[in-house]
Amino acid sequence: MDFHPTAVISPGAKIGTGVRIGPFAVIEEEVEIGDECAIGAYSIVKRFTTIGRRNRIFEHAVLGGEPQDVKFNGEKSRLVIGDDNLIREGATLHRASGEGQATLIGSRNFLMIGVHVAHNCRVGDDNIFANEAALAGHIEVEDHVFLSNNVGAHQFVKMGRYAMVGGKSKIVQDVLPFLVTDGNPPRMRGLNTTGLRRAGFSSESRRALRNAYQLLFRSSLPLENALTQMQSLSDTNVDHLVDFIRKSERGFPRERKRRQAERGA
Repeated sequence: MDFHPTAVISPGAKIGTGVRIGPFAVIEEEVEIGDECAIGAYSIVKRFTTIGRRNRIFEHAVLGGEPQDVKFNGEKSRLVIGDDNLIREGATLHRASGEGQATLIGSRNFLMIGVHVAHNCRVGDDNIFANEAALAGHIEVEDHVFLSNNVGAHQFVKMGRYAMVGGKSKIVQDVLPFLVTDGNPPRMRGLNTTGLRRAGFSSESRRALRNAYQLLFRSSLPLENALTQMQSLSDTNVDHLVDFIRKSERGFPRERKRRQAERGA
């Protein structure tokens, strides 16, 4: 272990092997830090925070702060972080609101400068949140989601896997998996083609998702009829998209209407 002499580390913290803690960092009591983590200078890990292995926490990050929730009354709750995450400078991740509840961050996520994850969020694995992206409370994010800079997301929305959200988008409805959502107000912009190709999706699966997009947004079919036809494409990723839509409680953005000139007027 490599602890800078100016770091303040509670004797009540549990710290694994090979952990590095930088200058003026603060580790409070009832914190657990897994093996081979690196905690940058001036970072603070608040009580009731559990961090897995090989995480890199950069300068001035604050992990496990009390939730910004008027209902919070000092109850014991947690922030739980998985393995191999990169949490960059000035990021803030809050513990949950509600006795025994937890904010959950999975593994291999890349949270860039100034990212905020609020109370009771559930973030999966392999996500990338660019600078200043902000999640309000109770948001669920699946895996492999890319949030561009300054995305702001309303509480309780859900974001599906392999979705991409454009910079400065205001998200107040669910973000559909595999697709690009962009704008303020947000609109659907098509398949996340580049992300799917980089992730190794086969051409057949990408084609099925593209056909599903056409049925959903350009066929003029009633929603349930479109979903039924989408299921007939017999693709597991399309099935996930259909299931996500059927479970959505907040609805989802529609495609931006084409300009009059593009309609041949």
